[in-house]
Amino acid sequence: MRSVTYAGETVTTTDDVAEALVQLTASIAAEGQAEAVSIPIVTDGGEEEAELVIGVGNDVLSAPADWTGEEPDFSWAAEELRQHKRFPQAPAIAVEQSSEDANPDAFWDPDLDGFTRA
Repeated sequence: MRSVTYAGETVTTTDDVAEALVQLTASIAAEGQAEAVSIPIVTDGGEEEAELVIGVGNDVLSAPADWTGEEPDFSWAAEELRQHKRFPQAPAIAVEQSSEDANPDAFWDPDLDGFTRA
């Protein structure tokens, strides 16, 4: 579990939600923007929602939290943050296939009505 500090207040959420929130905040701030998001948090009374504005001028701090007991499953919320249009995406990496592992079906040429070797 993590404590997330925002605007002088501290809330507690799961590790994956806190990680996704920090990454999304940094990405939105890098674009010079700000956006409102909601995250699930735990309180003395159970589970609640926190609404925050993240991005430029809105610092978010995530630190380990003292927690005893079973952790809630907020994985759905972490996935929602990761699906945000501004969440940083890993760049695609091209991998060259060696000729030993080459798949002959990869060289099918419909114009020649058959296989070719590259």
